[in-house]
Amino acid sequence: MSSDTGRRYREFATREAHGRSPLYERLALGVAEDLEVIQLLDALPPAKRQPNLLFASVRFLGGMGADYRSFRKFVLERKAEVLDVVREHGAQTNEVGRCATLLPVLSRLEGPLALIEIGASAGLCLLLDRYRYRYDERTVGDPSSPVVLACRTVGHVPISSSVLEVVWRHGLDIAPLDVALDADMRWLEACVWPDQTERLARLRAAIDLARREPPVVEPGDAVERTAELVAQAPAGTTIVVFHSALMPYLSEESRLAFGELVRGLPVTWITNEGAGGVPSLTGPWIDVADERGAFVVADGSNVLALSDPHGAWLERVD
Repeated sequence: MSSDTGRRYREFATREAHGRSPLYERLALGVAEDLEVIQLLDALPPAKRQPNLLFASVRFLGGMGADYRSFRKFVLERKAEVLDVVREHGAQTNEVGRCATLLPVLSRLEGPLALIEIGASAGLCLLLDRYRYRYDERTVGDPSSPVVLACRTVGHVPISSSVLEVVWRHGLDIAPLDVALDADMRWLEACVWPDQTERLARLRAAIDLARREPPVVEPGDAVERTAELVAQAPAGTTIVVFHSALMPYLSEESRLAFGELVRGLPVTWITNEGAGGVPSLTGPWIDVADERGAFVVADGSNVLALSDPHGAWLERVD
């Protein structure tokens, strides 16, 4: 049995799914101890062995049961189909809830803004100025938006009531999804954890909104094409390069190269990544985030806050 793959699923169960998805916690713990299923996963490249991708692929094929026994039976009986879906897709959650952890940071910047999201998937997070937000008892954003994002705050998180002025937005993804294609959106829905119905409802609302005015997302590598997009941004804007949960999909070499590239560009760099995801971010709060399974929200090399991976809470640390 691959100790690395087993450990990966065990850590997912205890650090990511625990307290958020009882079903995925059970499934991940089951995979972690299952020699036959792990052997299937070990035949894949390391980037294709991640729990979210396996579980989404099974959901996409209609095989998500309520317990590990039924899940295992489906995977082993239809392993060729499952592995094909895993190979063809990426775990592109495009979680719009993360916009609630990004908005307070972006609201501090002088507008107008030109937004460039790296790892944009279908580009739903590029539309963060079109959503409505509830921070504790306070509501900001577009009051008419059908997409409502609730976020609990800890510490003094400054929430601006002013409208975010976004005049240009562009996304980049190694394999973009198209909001106009039902098959692509069915994959996005499969990436939502099955016992998190609120996430699914807000995803569908964001898709409906995006279909009326689709964001532009181009295919391309983060290291190779980011500078090109920055050069296209309108003059007189504050150019923001941002990303959420991008780093797990880049090699260590690419992470370092991407960080060096962005630091040399005339942009504000906003990151919302797991602990250790951005190599240049160090210090005690990274260790705290690692212990808590939290994301780290940063502006360049400055850690600003810790956040829930799906945007449910935001804790100021500076």
